Amino acid sequence: MSNLQLDHKAHTATLEKYPLCFLANDIDVPMNVGSFFRVADALGVEKIYLTGKSIVPPNAKIKKTSRSTEKYVPYSYEKDALSLLKNLKDSGYKIVSLEITSNSIDIQEFSVSKDEKICLILGSENEGVCESLLQFSDVIIHIPMLGVNSSMNVATACSIATYEITRKLQK
Repeated sequence: MSNLQLDHKAHTATLEKYPLCFLANDIDVPMNVGSFFRVADALGVEKIYLTGKSIVPPNAKIKKTSRSTEKYVPYSYEKDALSLLKNLKDSGYKIVSLEITSNSIDIQEFSVSKDEKICLILGSENEGVCESLLQFSDVIIHIPMLGVNSSMNVATACSIATYEITRKLQK
């Protein structure tokens, strides 16, 4: 029996969504924003909130990197991230920042209940999650780094964290 690579025609979308949203604050590299859309589409994220100085669609580089998933993943832009977070928290979301800090916990130790609603905060490429958003967070998680560098690209980290969180939401 041969192992054939499947093409896009063989894919059937389930459109399943998890109670997980992204809040991307001050993301100024359009390819990272495009990657967030692609990850959100692939892993069932319900919505992306772009805040602060984040680049927003329509943008040719976002479209190219996202492979046009910005057409399918709901998103909105809000200037004030903290105000938005207050509304999300009032709506029952657990606020989770993805950042390495002195008090962050290993993502593998982060527990999630099946019906929990989560807002994952993603910070700027150069500064990370700003202090005011870290202070507002219910929990701060990090991905353990084994190499020389202490961090990775925000879109790559987003992919890993989203996979881990949605895997826990499935249980």
